[in-house]
Amino acid sequence: MVAQVVDITLQDDGRYSVDDVVCAVDCGIAVNPDIVRAQMEGGIGFGLGATMREAIEIDAGMVTAKNFDRYQTLRVSEMPRVAVHIVPSINPPTGVGEPGVPPIGPALANALRAATGTAIHRLPIGRLISA
Repeated sequence: MVAQVVDITLQDDGRYSVDDVVCAVDCGIAVNPDIVRAQMEGGIGFGLGATMREAIEIDAGMVTAKNFDRYQTLRVSEMPRVAVHIVPSINPPTGVGEPGVPPIGPALANALRAATGTAIHRLPIGRLISA
């Protein structure tokens, strides 16, 4: 089980940055806590890219992006600070390969709604939102 909270900075023109993510993970006994943290951090980065701007656009049945210059992933400079808290447990260990990805989209959408009052209904959110 994974929970995440996002802290953003919202500019007057509607641009935003994701500054911090706090992540709690209950994966049973953390056999290697450093790997658990790394998996959560990587999942957060991957999920943020998908949530913020990654989209495959199709025109007349063809993918319009022919290379990565048209498919914008999360840049290293955009990666927020991430704090991962591993819940102490005596339960058997579980996998941590994917659970860090799904919560980040809703966490970002919740932060944007709290800051703007506007609910997010479509992904990717994009670089600009209505402020």
